[in-house]
Amino acid sequence: MRDVTGAGFVARCWSAGDGLYKERWLCNDQAMKKNSRNRLTPRQVSLFPGDGLFDKIARAVCRAGTLPRKELHEAWEVARRVRRRYRGGRVVDMACGHGLLAHIMLILDDRSESAVAVDTKVPSNAPILSEALVACWPRLKNRIVYTESPLQEITVLPDDIIVSVHACGALTDAIIDKAIEQHARVAVLPCCHDLKVSPTDGLDGWMDKTLAVDTIRAVRLGSKGYRVVTQKIPDDITPKNRLLMGEYTGHNVNGSGS
Repeated sequence: MRDVTGAGFVARCWSAGDGLYKERWLCNDQAMKKNSRNRLTPRQVSLFPGDGLFDKIARAVCRAGTLPRKELHEAWEVARRVRRRYRGGRVVDMACGHGLLAHIMLILDDRSESAVAVDTKVPSNAPILSEALVACWPRLKNRIVYTESPLQEITVLPDDIIVSVHACGALTDAIIDKAIEQHARVAVLPCCHDLKVSPTDGLDGWMDKTLAVDTIRAVRLGSKGYRVVTQKIPDDITPKNRLLMGEYTGHNVNGSGS
């Protein structure tokens, strides 16, 4: 609840040592940090008073009380960059967690008729988030489906847009492979690079090892006939902020057919 002085909030904060959420006081500066892992709750609705689309989404996320602030900003920054490039198509949100990215993708482009939010284990409170967003955007009703499944069992179509925020380690590679199989558009924000599994192809002599892994991913997409786009989301949200996007064109990086 906001203090009468306007100085801050009582927030539910994750305690890694105890494995529990605990209430503690946060000043406004702490509460507004975009990289905060503290869960947004109805108490924080007033932090987002604006009339813009982001603030409207943020208030719905607060009312749901299911997500940390960091995940709100990650999903927003990825979705709006992807939608600047790619329109329409079914959205497939892989390693979806609560599925916020899938919802924002449809909010930003109504030409996408549906979205599938896929994870091996969807959080039990994910429907609460979905209901809060649908209450604000009724046109989303019955258009987003949560699916618990290994991603290898998901059918991808050529017109799909596959998106993923922070699929851990080699899971990002598996998602890229899934897109390549059907020449689907793809956008991933990798994290937790597994240097024992993901190749650097010797580039780690010139650059950070994790950057080398992501560079090889971009080169691979290009060699498979994709037009590659590389961007970053703000690093005050996450240091794992490299966004890799690709759209199939049928030409590899050397300009020959693929």
